[in-house]
Amino acid sequence: MAKTKKHIVTVEHWDPTADGALSEENFRRKLSARGYDCCLYTYPPGTFFPDHDHPVDKIDGVLQGRFRIRMHGESHVLGPGDCIQVPKGVTHSAEVMGDTPVTSIDGEKS
Repeated sequence: MAKTKKHIVTVEHWDPTADGALSEENFRRKLSARGYDCCLYTYPPGTFFPDHDHPVDKIDGVLQGRFRIRMHGESHVLGPGDCIQVPKGVTHSAEVMGDTPVTSIDGEKS
């Protein structure tokens, strides 16, 4: 019988001591240092991205609002300063939670 690989999904929280004040500039700097090319997006309330995947490793970070990510059968709500890695080819979904738009730093590894 083949063993199935256990996927571990972790949400990383902003650390002002190590990362400085939460800002777009500091978030970009943090993700760029890890090899990610970053873009900033704002998603209005009600935005939903159904199951999909990407051809590259990604990281999704939140500057404002609350963003639910579902991946590997788990659901995680990201708030300001949180980020989550989304490996290449992994099916996931995402949705804006509540009445506040989500401002997201979307990082991709090339």
